[in-house]
Amino acid sequence: MTRILPGEFEAHAETIMCWPARESIYKGHIADAEKAHAAVANTIAAFEPLTLLVPPESVASARKLCSSSVELITLDMDDAWFRDTGPIYTKDYYPSGEVEVVATDWEFNGWGEKFRPFDRDASLARRFAELRSHKLEPVPVVLEGGSITGNGAGLLVTTEQCLLNPNRNPGLTRAELESTLLDRLGAELMLWLPHGLALDFDTDGHVDNVAAFVNQGTLMLQMCSDSSEPDHVRLIENRTIAENFIDANKLQIEIVEIPVLPFIGSGADRLVVPYLNFYIGNGFVLVPVAGQRTDDAMLGIIRQVFTDREVIGLEVGEILAVGGGGIHCITQQIPA
Repeated sequence: MTRILPGEFEAHAETIMCWPARESIYKGHIADAEKAHAAVANTIAAFEPLTLLVPPESVASARKLCSSSVELITLDMDDAWFRDTGPIYTKDYYPSGEVEVVATDWEFNGWGEKFRPFDRDASLARRFAELRSHKLEPVPVVLEGGSITGNGAGLLVTTEQCLLNPNRNPGLTRAELESTLLDRLGAELMLWLPHGLALDFDTDGHVDNVAAFVNQGTLMLQMCSDSSEPDHVRLIENRTIAENFIDANKLQIEIVEIPVLPFIGSGADRLVVPYLNFYIGNGFVLVPVAGQRTDDAMLGIIRQVFTDREVIGLEVGEILAVGGGGIHCITQQIPA
């Protein structure tokens, strides 16, 4: 049997999302968060099947805001970030020609036990997979889906800032952790970028804010053109590490940059809304924007890469950032 973690750019059977469940993180703006989730769900549902997991008490409000093409399933949860709490789907290829989709179920500890309770989220991947009768493979290692990206051809990318944080797997060395990820996700090489975003305190620097494969041979990196920001130097270091890794391993991978990193608000309320936290689906790319003057130019760069997909800027970036993430964070694909 050969296992592969499909690239997110490959064909999807469907997308899964969750409805906002933890009101406290939206600082009194839960209604805006619900509208944003509905906008994301409705947009995706125009391109591919979309299933929305909804707590029992929120079914009426979700049905009111979502189109009829969005399927609702009632399921208890603690939070709405299914990228991190749901299964990570791999594909197993057998000599007989059979292909099996597998729901790998990693441990979840509330992003380093920052957000409690998280017991319902810790069991969400298993409960969803069982509900759908998917083959389930538990993995006794803490891992969130937003902390990895893969090219579907044996290369994974992550950040040291997140995966080596002692609040995730303090009993594992870097080598042990890498070995487990490569084995369970069907990869051969791991590129460790040093940094996530400086303001990404909630997830300790998830890779889906700074790097994403747009196809097997192209890695897109979020950069920061403002030299006064800490992320300016940090993201240059990421690029240098990636370039040297690609050269050393003789990989045919091109790096494409998104040069602008938008910030909104000030002081304790200052937020970062990376364009790179986009979601790639069947025929589309959904990009979080927040009404910045650079939106059109950055969407133009993304369109130059995704020439065969419709690139859509959706103005939900600010409210999702208030909650601690972006469009990629609230979605999870099931491969075709």
